[in-house]
Amino acid sequence: MQGFQSFLAPAKINLFLHITDQREDGYHLLQTVFRLLDYYDTIYLRPTQTKTIKRVNDVAGVPESQDLCVRAAKLLQQHTQCQQGVEIAVEKHIPMGGGLGGGSSDAATVLLALNRLWQLNLSRRELLPLGLQLGADVPFFIYGTNAWAEGVGDQLQTINLGEAYYVVLNPDVHVSTAQIFNNKQLTKNAIPKTMSDFSGMANSGTENSALSNIKDEFTNHLEKVVCSDYPPVLACLTWLKQFGDARMSGSGASVFLEVASEKIATDIYNQKPSDIQGFVAKGLNQHPLFEYCN
Repeated sequence: MQGFQSFLAPAKINLFLHITDQREDGYHLLQTVFRLLDYYDTIYLRPTQTKTIKRVNDVAGVPESQDLCVRAAKLLQQHTQCQQGVEIAVEKHIPMGGGLGGGSSDAATVLLALNRLWQLNLSRRELLPLGLQLGADVPFFIYGTNAWAEGVGDQLQTINLGEAYYVVLNPDVHVSTAQIFNNKQLTKNAIPKTMSDFSGMANSGTENSALSNIKDEFTNHLEKVVCSDYPPVLACLTWLKQFGDARMSGSGASVFLEVASEKIATDIYNQKPSDIQGFVAKGLNQHPLFEYCN
């Protein structure tokens, strides 16, 4: 696209997800480990000398007024009183509504990229609360490394994760996050764990998959409720579990399996039912735009 610069927005998965409490304002407190994947949306940006912010392409199911990319640009402009504008194009690859963080990642990439293109020089610490105004997962992508997360997902600590590959499958169903969190069967008082508990168990033994060592202690507490309400998720997860400790990411609908090599991941992926979409990805240690702020 002539005059536009391109920036990558990576997907994420949740290696586990526990709900530990619920605040008076309705937000749920959680513990999770976010892992970045080398599977991306692409954001195209062209700064302008007017204050106008607009999206120049259609995104199926996402009106411009609701697009987190547009909202991120406007929020950053307002926060900094920047007199510049931007034209935005979004190339979607990450499945929407799949628990893979696509919209949040797109918004974070806009904040990181415009911080540089508009020469605003905000620090990461300054960008993080802006991200939280857009969504609970946005701060993680600004943070830029794999992370142990608490609070509503905004209290982040870098966690070191070994090399791994992932088979990610996306059932053709949209899971209502609000419906799942309001389900009376959902466990909302899990006993808090520690990052050292997770790291110690994930790095113990000689298993090919780190997750196979932690499956009893660290699971996704939303998974059982989602599988009960959405049979396609259960079917997809059941199929993937024949190859190992498959689990659901976030509030679904995507499910994934961690394996030790790209060959193993590809071999499994090539056996999937033809009516299920998905991809193979490698875990990243760092966001592609990590160096864009300090």
